[in-house]
Amino acid sequence: MIILIKLLFAHLIGDFVLQSKTWIVDKEKNKIQSSKLYLHALLHGLLVLIVLWAFHRWYIALLLMIVHGIIDVVKLYAQKETTKTHWFLIDQLLHIISIITIWIIFFRPNFDLIFWINNDNLWIFATAILIITYVSNIAIRTLLSNWSKAINTSSDESLSKAGKYIGMLERLFVFTFILTGHWEAIGFLLAAKSVFRFGDLKDSKDRKLTEYILIGTLLSFGIALATGMIVLRIIT
Repeated sequence: MIILIKLLFAHLIGDFVLQSKTWIVDKEKNKIQSSKLYLHALLHGLLVLIVLWAFHRWYIALLLMIVHGIIDVVKLYAQKETTKTHWFLIDQLLHIISIITIWIIFFRPNFDLIFWINNDNLWIFATAILIITYVSNIAIRTLLSNWSKAINTSSDESLSKAGKYIGMLERLFVFTFILTGHWEAIGFLLAAKSVFRFGDLKDSKDRKLTEYILIGTLLSFGIALATGMIVLRIIT
């Protein structure tokens, strides 16, 4: 496992610490003709050699260097100005998958895939996370759909899908706090959200909006609390 951690460490250093903004701009502008693209890939290969400190495994560094370069080229040509965020996530996911795959192939770790597939807790947590993210988001939106039509949304536009992701994050935080036994943190989170929302509600002077936000917030926290408590009861 420590070898995988080292490989991930090398990737993070190469992609986030030693890659400057000018390199990124040059790669996006010149794409496959950018010298920074090849320097960036070479840097990753050198970092792998350094963290492993096993020069007889130079082929692993070479393979990771080539794969990293190919993934970066795909991202450079596939992404658009409006899809940079999505391609950043896809790019990092592909890098991590390639690192894990190469680690498994060359180091053959003692990893029992069948054990994890048949692990009850894995499916319990996966189901719970699905409930408190996408399922809850759709359920709350559906439950409040009739009331949302009565809300005046003409003033001050919000960020695209901001409410969706804020709700997902707050439910994930509540779920995590319950599993770790930090119930007081849930109160702090609710208080913090109330403080941030206070200005909007005060300025809008819209009773319907206030009631709508309160119901949505209580539903969101209620679903996260119920899910967390059920999971805690199942696994203990």
